[in-house]
Amino acid sequence: MIDAIKTISAAISTVKDVTSTSSASSAQSILGGAATAGKSQSFAEVMGNMATEMTNGLRQSEVNSIQGIRGEANTREVIDSVMNAEQSLQTAIAIRDKVVSAYLEIARMPI
Repeated sequence: MIDAIKTISAAISTVKDVTSTSSASSAQSILGGAATAGKSQSFAEVMGNMATEMTNGLRQSEVNSIQGIRGEANTREVIDSVMNAEQSLQTAIAIRDKVVSAYLEIARMPI
């Protein structure tokens, strides 16, 4: 699942790099969200950022779970990270469903 999300995130970032200028994209990649504060973001940028944040949350949850199994992490930390990862995953699934629904609705429109 994480590999599929990384693939999507990489594809979105490739599209961002192609569509934006090199100096703006490098500044954005270095500064993250701070470079776009006060400026509007494209849909691809927003979705790419969300995918990246979700992937990082899932990774952190896996790390905390493994540490919990080993007895190196507090149970509360493990539960919090797993619940955050679950919420992120449910959000991503809901967004995916909305995007597919919108696409199907557009596809049904008469030309």
